[in-house]
Amino acid sequence: MTNSNSNLNRGISSSISVFIFCLLLSNVIPLDAGTTLSNNIKSSICLKTSNPSFCTNLLKSAGSTDLKALATYTLNLAHKNAGKSMTLAKSLAATTTNSQLKKRYLSCSENYDEAIGDIENAQKYLATGDFNGVNLATSGIMTTINDCQDSFEHPPRDHSLLPKKSKTLKDICSIILVISNLLPRGI
Repeated sequence: MTNSNSNLNRGISSSISVFIFCLLLSNVIPLDAGTTLSNNIKSSICLKTSNPSFCTNLLKSAGSTDLKALATYTLNLAHKNAGKSMTLAKSLAATTTNSQLKKRYLSCSENYDEAIGDIENAQKYLATGDFNGVNLATSGIMTTINDCQDSFEHPPRDHSLLPKKSKTLKDICSIILVISNLLPRGI
């Protein structure tokens, strides 16, 4: 009888071990509760963006894991970036002696001005809960910034910070797009 009890105990023990292992795999029991939240952000948001490492670093400083708060945070960063970029483009246009670069910088400053308007629209949409509107406005921002960024592919070569700032704004907008797709939609 002790032999059958021993086999039964091993069977129960094995079943419990398999059950616990399955729970760990399904994240019902997190391996490390401190990293689960950040891992969820990384997997739910950052892995879907154009620049996951940039996203991870940016969202670490957000101070929240609430999707609407993250959307607000990233839209505010996008607005700040676009404003500084527009100022830079205007300054470069005013100081360059190259007519092609002057034309490019003026065009980019107009693109950034348009992007700022789209960002402000996205902020209004977010405030009213129109997350589809946030998504559409953010797509508009990216299209506008692509227009500026595309101009840097042609000579003359640009050594300013403007191409880098354009890429940063696109990376921020990529995060906003993912977040806006994760926000709940109304009926």
